[in-house]
Amino acid sequence: MHKIIIEGNNKLSGKIRISGSKNSAVALVPAAVLCDEEVTIANVPSISDIDALDEILNHLGATVTRVDDVIKIDSSKIENKLIPEKVAKKLRASYYFMGALLSKFKRVEMYFPGGCSIGARPINLHLKGFEALGAKIKEEDNMFIITADKLVGTKINLDFASVGATINLMLAAVKAEGTTIISNAAKEPHIVNVATFLNNMGAKISGAGTSEIKIVGVDYLHSCFHEVVPDYIETGTYMILASMIGKNITIENIIPEHVESLISKLEEAGVPMEIGIDSIKISAPDVLNPLNIKTQVYPGFPTDLQQPMATLLTQANGKSMINETIWENRFLNLLELNKMGATTELLTTSKAVIIGPTKLKGKKVAASDLRAGASLVLAGLIAEGTTVIENADYILRGYEGIVEKLTKIGAKIRLEEE
Repeated sequence: MHKIIIEGNNKLSGKIRISGSKNSAVALVPAAVLCDEEVTIANVPSISDIDALDEILNHLGATVTRVDDVIKIDSSKIENKLIPEKVAKKLRASYYFMGALLSKFKRVEMYFPGGCSIGARPINLHLKGFEALGAKIKEEDNMFIITADKLVGTKINLDFASVGATINLMLAAVKAEGTTIISNAAKEPHIVNVATFLNNMGAKISGAGTSEIKIVGVDYLHSCFHEVVPDYIETGTYMILASMIGKNITIENIIPEHVESLISKLEEAGVPMEIGIDSIKISAPDVLNPLNIKTQVYPGFPTDLQQPMATLLTQANGKSMINETIWENRFLNLLELNKMGATTELLTTSKAVIIGPTKLKGKKVAASDLRAGASLVLAGLIAEGTTVIENADYILRGYEGIVEKLTKIGAKIRLEEE
């Protein structure tokens, strides 16, 4: 495990370049096993989640080459074998191998995936969809055995617009016989990115980014080059930081349309912004207005930005409310913020109130998950004194070069082994 140490309350300015999307990349890498040749994926972030997926690919016998942000994956000779529990539990996105291997081999064996502790995160929608395509599912000691004589396209209606289920069912349906229609599909940018990747290989997918996705099954997928879309959660995290303590911070390599809900909220908070074609410049205002935040599926306010936003709300002038509608265990960061001097209260398991502004003071705190860790990094950067964030490996799962990027704009931050 690592810890992050921050000497806070330094004004920050300069440029931050956004990396490839973590949420996109962790789906693209498993999707690559569907290819019958070699694929090249560029703008892949160097994060520990990609390392874990690389480990799974090597276990399956794929040939993987990584140079800088480019990864080449040749899955033409992979073996369909059990993915070890210790590897599957390293990250939630390991479950994308379910859909990919089921589509390719009509059989997959793997353990229940891991990831951050932000709620129950059941995969029943995934399994229900696999069954609709013709698969049979057996569960033994937390291990799933999913088999099918053949997969046949059908209409699948998701009870909830789940990102994971939408992607996993796209992967499963790519080589199914006939046509599959996923209704009430999630619309996040990384779903479009994954669908584009599959289409570049020869898949026939339409409607990605809307509530209905159509997949016409194909027999063969060929080599292609594909690029990971910029990470809009990383973009949003640094936008929030700039809104608290930035002076002319420019965030580059972004897609502004992907963060429109955050832009709207920051404008409501009184944050001045200059929005370009692929960049945004932000300076912190003298006063931040309080906000009411309600997380929703895309294009609503992202649940992954709720925790970083909570740090900003500790600096807002008045009472702010957060309503978390996606995950039921996503307020653990508030306990740590309170240690640093914040005034927050959990009203219910899904609602919290934050009273500001409060001066935060550096303390020893612990990240409970990826985005809670990001919330604490932001808190440490605006706090007086020294903040030590334990369990920082959670943060390294999703933010490429976070220490280097923040150091470049004036932060006093370092990473150490615990």
